[in-house]
Amino acid sequence: MEQGTASETRTGRRMKPPFRADHVGSLLRPPQLLQAREDFAGGGIDADALRAVEDRAIGEIVRKQEEVGLQSATDGEFRRASWHMDFIYQLDGITKEPGELKVKFHNEQGDIEFTPAALHVDGKLGVSKTIFGDAFRFLQDTVTTNVPKLTIPSPSMVHYRGGKAAIDPRVYPDLDSFWADLVAAYREEVRRLGELGCTYLQFDDTSLAYMNDPHQREYIASIGGDPERQHVDYIRHINEALADRPEGMSVTTHACRGNFRSAWAAEGSWDFVAEALLNELQVDGFFMEWDDERSGGFEPLRFLPKGDKQVVIGLVTTKRGELEAKDALKRRIEEAAKYAPIEQLCLSPQCGFSSTVEGNELTHEDQWAKLRLIVEVAEEVWG
Repeated sequence: MEQGTASETRTGRRMKPPFRADHVGSLLRPPQLLQAREDFAGGGIDADALRAVEDRAIGEIVRKQEEVGLQSATDGEFRRASWHMDFIYQLDGITKEPGELKVKFHNEQGDIEFTPAALHVDGKLGVSKTIFGDAFRFLQDTVTTNVPKLTIPSPSMVHYRGGKAAIDPRVYPDLDSFWADLVAAYREEVRRLGELGCTYLQFDDTSLAYMNDPHQREYIASIGGDPERQHVDYIRHINEALADRPEGMSVTTHACRGNFRSAWAAEGSWDFVAEALLNELQVDGFFMEWDDERSGGFEPLRFLPKGDKQVVIGLVTTKRGELEAKDALKRRIEEAAKYAPIEQLCLSPQCGFSSTVEGNELTHEDQWAKLRLIVEVAEEVWG
């Protein structure tokens, strides 16, 4: 590529997020952190002692991200048990309910269940304090060369996890008033994060990938949703949540078909959501999974409009430790480039390595080998 856009150097190296070699967010928790969490839950250590272990572990993995050549760094989501529920439970107006949300996941061995506490919207939605604000400040102070990246669940996930049944009709008699307050809460959260200096924010939204699966659309219908239009509504509400985002803040979305202990919840190509997703969602980049046959082909990339919107193609799986071959990844990038300009593509894993505290079934060495591989392939493809 002879001449890059304003967000690139002349070699094709991107200077603003998402980057040519990037990653989704979560990283495997080290044994000492898992032990500290267990000790804290059992009353053996207090919150300050747990935080000290988290701080040390985050310092170490930030250094590792910088050492492998990534341009962004997250805190690995080390202070969370779940990529999304830890955020959702901190919104004003949401309480944990007795009982469990049951989400069924599948792998080669059979089915497993993710069972977080149920949620109930029983008060006015809002943000009294900046959720994950302290965690972001610590990350900001810890990075030396990399752009600190914060991941939070998109507003869609508040609705998708429980639907209308999770909303107290005395508080929100209709969905329009629910969405108005939820979007306003997210706008306030984004504003606050901007004030802290966040320049790389990611909305994680599995629903936008799940809805490619006819079985998931049946689930949507069963909880009173519109299976044919819900993704369009979600995209509109995300745009509303980001409408006042500060200048200089890059925003991406990540969507996958589920990631819990190397298992998945949905399957199906991107065809159902791609046109609306790539054209209507006003973000700078889309992290989209393409690591196996469950994701279908690259044809839906034809809907990506020309410009500076990037698709970060998740070709490297986080579900298995086996390392992908460089040549195979390059061939797949070439295949994707038949449908979207190669200067609008980047490379990443298909998901995080540890969407929940349990983590996927691969080793820490596997994780870093995959991230190094992504950096090397990106340098060889884009310069």
